[in-house]
Amino acid sequence: MAVNKNSNGYTFLFSIVMVVVVGAALAITSQSLKPLQTKNDADKKRIDILGAIQVKATRENAAQMFEQYVVERVAINYNGDVLNSKTGAIDATDKNDPFNVDIQKEYRADVKKIVKESGKNQEEMAARLSAAPVSFPLFKCNKDGEILYVIPVVGTGLWGPIWGYVALKDDKQTIYGAKFDHKTETPGLGAEIKEYFFQEKFENKTLNTSSETVFSVVKGGAPTNEHSVDGITGGTVTSKGVDEMINRTLKVYIKYFESVNNQRAQR
Repeated sequence: MAVNKNSNGYTFLFSIVMVVVVGAALAITSQSLKPLQTKNDADKKRIDILGAIQVKATRENAAQMFEQYVVERVAINYNGDVLNSKTGAIDATDKNDPFNVDIQKEYRADVKKIVKESGKNQEEMAARLSAAPVSFPLFKCNKDGEILYVIPVVGTGLWGPIWGYVALKDDKQTIYGAKFDHKTETPGLGAEIKEYFFQEKFENKTLNTSSETVFSVVKGGAPTNEHSVDGITGGTVTSKGVDEMINRTLKVYIKYFESVNNQRAQR
């Protein structure tokens, strides 16, 4: 029996078959490309971490350079307690490796809502973040005999997520370097946080560990001191986002550093 290709039934069946075939092809392609995408994402993270300590790496040598400079990977909780510690090569399937912590995913899932709902109530924010299933990676580096600590930060800009890495010197108070990035900030304004002219302002500034405000990104053109930098002119909301994510995150690591210092003093 001849098939009537002009019938509605044939058209409907043909559409279903095409959807299934195309969907299967896309799924297979996506699955086959996933290992490459995972590697590219990991190499990008390595490059950014190394960038915070002012070491330039490429996708070709990122893994080698990372192992050369990063001597320990640590994950802590909000109270500054150590959850995991790793050295050596990174296993992409090891969920306990601090390198594999997806801080942007955790921020979207838990932290962002807590920050928004808590507002300026720091006690409420601290209590809720302490109870949230969030971990904080730390990368201990050795660059030419100098110990440096790279801290990931993530927050919200004007149009979307912003993130970066802040590197501290061995005194755990002086900023060695910083590297920031964004997804959708305004070109020529908030997007400037990823430019070196903004990032270099952080170099050799210090954290005010005895204050509720650890560090400040002030309104463009306002006076600065050893605990602050000038924000992006015209990028006020993005600058405030950088300020918020640095202050919120570094307080966690200050607890960890104080704990480590206390342990050393008791030995």
